[in-house]
Amino acid sequence: MRDRERFPHALLFTGEAGIGKRALAQYLAQFLLCESEHKTHQPCGECEGCRWFLAGNHPDFRMLQPADADDSIEEAESTKKPKKKSAVIGVDDVRDLSDFVNLSAHRRGTRVTIVAPAEAMNTAAANAFLKTLEEPPSGAVFILISDHWRRLLPTIRSRCRVFPLTIPSQKVAMQWLAGLSIVNPVLHLAHTGGAPLAAVEDAGAEWLSVRTGMLEKLAEPATLNVLALATELEKAKLDTSLLLDWLQKWVYDVISLGLAGVIRYYPDWKDGLERVASRANLLFNFANQLTEAQKLSHHPLNQRLVLEALLFGYLDALRGQDRRG
Repeated sequence: MRDRERFPHALLFTGEAGIGKRALAQYLAQFLLCESEHKTHQPCGECEGCRWFLAGNHPDFRMLQPADADDSIEEAESTKKPKKKSAVIGVDDVRDLSDFVNLSAHRRGTRVTIVAPAEAMNTAAANAFLKTLEEPPSGAVFILISDHWRRLLPTIRSRCRVFPLTIPSQKVAMQWLAGLSIVNPVLHLAHTGGAPLAAVEDAGAEWLSVRTGMLEKLAEPATLNVLALATELEKAKLDTSLLLDWLQKWVYDVISLGLAGVIRYYPDWKDGLERVASRANLLFNFANQLTEAQKLSHHPLNQRLVLEALLFGYLDALRGQDRRG
C-alpha cells in the first residue's frame, strides 16, 4: 500500500476458506478507490469515494462472482424449492467485465475488480479473463480470491502477485470470536479447522441439527440405515459440498484418533469417534474416495444417489471391503 507507484495490476489471495480473504480484498479495494490525498495504508472512510464504496454503489468497482441460477419465479413457486446459486462464473460474465475495465473511470482513474472465488471460472471464462490480464487497461486492478488456487490456470497465477494468507493463531481467533460474544468459540473453531469467519457461521447455522443427526448415525455404523439417512439429508436441501465436508472431517478424525490419538474437528464427538476408531486403518481408501467426490460436488449429480454410494462405501470400508466406482 505504501508503494502505490509500483502496485501490481493483479493480486491473488490464497488460503483456507473462512479466514477473511474477501474482507481483506474489499478493504484493499476501498483503499485503492479512496480519494483522500493524505491516506497512508488505510482508507479514510470519509471521502466521497469511500462513502460510495461503503454504500455498495461505487461506479469504479465490480465484484465478479457466481450469479444466481436462471430459475424462473414460476418454477420456484411451483416446486417450493429455494433458488439455488450457480457455482460457476461464465464467459458472459467475464465479457461484461471487459466492457467495465476498458471504459474510462468515473472518479480518479482507478477501476477495481474482485474475483471471488477465482477458481469458479469455467474454462471459457478463465481463458477470456486471461486475455484481460495479459493486456490490462491502464488503471485497472484485479484482486483474485481463491480457496483452491491449484484449480486456477497456471497462466493466470503467473500474471498475479500471489499473497498466501494463513489461518490466524488460536489465541488471536479466540479473542476475535469472544468480541462477537460467540458461545463456546473453541468448539466452533475446531469444527471449521481454525477459520474464524467460518466459525461464526458454524455457531449460527440453521443446519446444526442436520449435522448432529448425521454424525449420530455415522457413530453407530451397525445400525446405520443408508437409504433413510440419504433421503433425510436430501430433504435438508443443503449443498452436496457441505455434506461431503462433514463426512470428510468425520473420517479424518476417525483416522487421526485411531492412529495418533488426536481429534481435530469434532472434539464434542469423542465418544462416537472412539467407537469407530479401532477400524481407522481401514478408511484410507475411503478418504481418498471422498476427496474425489468433493471435486465433483458442484456438478449437477443426483445428490441422494451420491450420498447413498458414499455411505455404503463408509460401511464397506469399516467392514474391510473396498467399494470403488
